Formats: sequence, structure tokens, C-alpha cells
Amino acid sequence: MHVLHIVQLYHQASGAARYFIEIGARLAREGHTVTVLATDAFDLEHFWAGGKRRIDEPDRSEGGVRVLRFPVRRAPGPPIIYPIIRRLMVELGRMGRPSAPLLRRMATITPRLPEMWRYLERSPELADVDLVHTTNITLDFAILPAARWARRRGIRHICTPFVHLGEPGSSQIVRYYSMPHQIAMLRGCDAVATMTGLERNFLVARGVPAGRVTTVGAGVTPAELAGGDGARFRSAHGIAGPIVLSVGTAAYDKGTVHVLEAMRRLWAGGSDATWVQCGPLMGHFEQIYAGLPEGERARTRVLGYVSDAVRHDALAAADIYAQPSRTDSFGITYLEAWCYGVPVVGARAGGVPDVISHGVDGLLVPFGDVGALAETISRLLGDPELARAMGAVGEAHVRRSMTWDAVYGRVRPLYAAPTPAAVR
Repeated sequence: MHVLHIVQLYHQASGAARYFIEIGARLAREGHTVTVLATDAFDLEHFWAGGKRRIDEPDRSEGGVRVLRFPVRRAPGPPIIYPIIRRLMVELGRMGRPSAPLLRRMATITPRLPEMWRYLERSPELADVDLVHTTNITLDFAILPAARWARRRGIRHICTPFVHLGEPGSSQIVRYYSMPHQIAMLRGCDAVATMTGLERNFLVARGVPAGRVTTVGAGVTPAELAGGDGARFRSAHGIAGPIVLSVGTAAYDKGTVHVLEAMRRLWAGGSDATWVQCGPLMGHFEQIYAGLPEGERARTRVLGYVSDAVRHDALAAADIYAQPSRTDSFGITYLEAWCYGVPVVGARAGGVPDVISHGVDGLLVPFGDVGALAETISRLLGDPELARAMGAVGEAHVRRSMTWDAVYGRVRPLYAAPTPAAVR
């Protein structure tokens, strides 16, 4: 079988990419041909703004998987053009299905991948592709042409959309993942793989056939995470007291701003905890952080991107993992924290309530509620026995059913045989 994966951001720091890296490697070990078409973007912001990091490696093969990268082309003008177009699309989407053709055209105004699509149409290397698997429904500029290509050739199409549901009762986030053209594309897929039951229920309620939607989740490989040295991390960064850790993009939607504000309240109340942030910094977070008093910055370690070894050391050193995001369809880093027996704090938003069992392996707070977040962190810091018990439950859960091998066992049947013909 020749499998084609279309992945917008393809590197280990991207949760979606890690999902495809793990699936692709296992397919290749079974003897299948796996080709990945990706962009040259490293930072998400590269899709709409210049000066961001990119990957200058157009063709690479590793572990039996071939990765081809293509340059991102943007419309002339300032970066704000992209969010303006997307907001306009959301407003037009209120018209319902009649707006879908227009929205499909608007989705590919900017950014564009002309070199990728020429390769897709003309390359003899793709003549024997049996199945296309796409992802990340909000970056539909890459999905729509691939879906059209597969449909014309009668090739099966799977999509893992990573729908971000946002806060319960609010459409502020999910409307960018459920526009009429996006839902229509998912309805036409032969199979849709979701991260959680919450995501599955959302899509089925919007007309995606229930028989084609399978919840597969995400995972980790505990052995690959092992070896973190908490003492080494504390020594390297001069930390003696408790550590509250966040990993991932430092941004408002990820809850990072709220973790920082919660820590400021705890520090004002006499807490000796240090906040550690590992991951890229969005511009608005950098501005907030730059405005902190020097004494408060000294109680943080904002490290940006770090190596896997440093991340593992940070996890081993952490007392609490806090990521109260509203834009996570799953949240792999919760699993990473659990592998080190660390209790987690998330938000009641997105797919996270299907990942964290409140009061069992972690705690949930309303997104953006700094007071509740500060109280929750303080509770765990003040009750180490409770924290350890929650971390232990989470670790057992991961090892039982949330490894990449377990995920692959749920995904693999989607590749194995054709599903009933999709309604196009």
C-alpha cells in the first residue's frame, strides 16, 4: 500500500505531526510506502507572516518515510490579511451550505502551496497512491486541494481534523473549525479520526456520518520519555523550591497568560514556587512578560524551545503541570507529565475534559479564570500526597491505553480496508 500524508507542520514540536510521525513509522515497518507532503514552516506564524522559522530541507527519508517540503507562498501585504480573510469566511459561513463553494475558493487565497499541488498533479511517484490522510481542518488551504485530487482519482481519503472545540457554549474558537466548506469536506471523507468523544459528537451533530467517525486519541511512548533528571534541571536553572511547569506555545489561547497571572497571585501571597515555560513565545505573550517587574521575572524560567533531554529533565523536576488551554483537541503534554507521575491542571475546554478526569488524575478549571487556577495550583502545592496520587493514576492510565502503540491499534483499521462509499 502506498499512503500519502498531507501535514502542514511536520516536526516533533507539533502535536499533529507527532501523530503522523508515529503512524507513518509503524506503517513503514509493516512494509508500506509512506510519503509525506509538508510545508517548509516551522512556526505556525510562518503561514501568514515573514521572518518566522522555516525548515530548509526539501527532501528527506527517515525510517522508511519520505518527507517532501514545499514553500509557503503568501499574498502580498501585511500579516493581518490572513486573519481578516478568515474572519470574513466565518461571517460568510453563517449563510450555511450555499456559501461553501465561495469559502473553498477563499481558503486558498493565502497562504498557498502551488509547488506542492503541481507535484501532486504531475509526479509519477504518486501514481500508485492508495490512500490520502490529511489533517488540521483550520489549515484547510492544504486539505482542500488534496481532497479534490483524491476524489478525482477515486482514492480513499481519511482526515484527522483536530477540531478545537473551545469553551463550552461559546463558538469563538470552534467556528474556525466548522465552517460549511470544512464540514462538507469531512462529510465526503471515507473516514474521520477524532481525538476525543467530544470532538466526535460535535462532528456527528453537524452531519458527518457517525459510521465513518472513529475516536483514536493521541499517545506517547513512555520508554522514549524516560531518563529525565530533575536534580540536573534544578541545578542548571538554580531552582530550589516547587516547580509549576508549562510546555507548549506561550499564548493566551493556550492559557499560558493565565498561568503567569495565577503565579503572580501566588507569589504575592508568599509562595516560593518557580514557573517554568518551555516552548515558543507568541508576540503578545512576549510583550506581557517584558512588562513584568524584575523580581517576578526572576521567579520564572521562560526557556523557549528546548531539546527533548531538557524537556524530560523539566518534567522530572516538576511538581505540577499546568496547561489550561482552550485550543487543544487532546493535549499530548498531559500524558508526558503523567509519565513522570506529575498531576496536571487543564481547562474545561476543547477535548481536554475527555483526557483529564477531574479529581482523579488532575484538575480542571474554567478557561481564563485566574482565581480558580491560582487556587487549584495552591491546593496541589499544599497537598503533596494528593498531587502524587493524581500523578500515579495518570501514569497508570497512560501505560494502559494511551501509548502510540495503542493509538495505532485504533487507527490501523481505517487504513486496512475500504469503508462504504462516501457521499460526495
